[in-house]
Amino acid sequence: MKNIFYFIAGLLSVILAATHTWYGLDTALPILHHSPIESSLRTVFTFQLHMIGAQDFIYGIAAICMAFRKDMTKVKFTAWVLIAILLARWVIMTLVTVMYGNVADLLTSSIAFFVLIVLLSLGIRAKDKSLTMSRT
Repeated sequence: MKNIFYFIAGLLSVILAATHTWYGLDTALPILHHSPIESSLRTVFTFQLHMIGAQDFIYGIAAICMAFRKDMTKVKFTAWVLIAILLARWVIMTLVTVMYGNVADLLTSSIAFFVLIVLLSLGIRAKDKSLTMSRT
């Protein structure tokens, strides 16, 4: 393994994907399926829930693969893209949550997003061990 920060971020993202989907299946979807909303709207909420879980899973697998790359300079751009996506998702999540007045649920998600961002940032800044060893 060349970068522990990417590896931990990847594992965390996979765990978040699983818990997000599990929470949705256990809590949100039963409420939706027993509410009087149209079935097309219920379908949109259901596939959005699964789509976010799948995205987080793919981000996690990508970060885990990045942790094992020999040349860390080739994966830094991908890490920056993941950070940008996470920041955009956090901004949207925060704005929607604040608009609908459910700010209490924001703290846990915000912590998870920022832990991932910090881990990816640390991975970007980590020195490549093979480069430092070859110079000495």
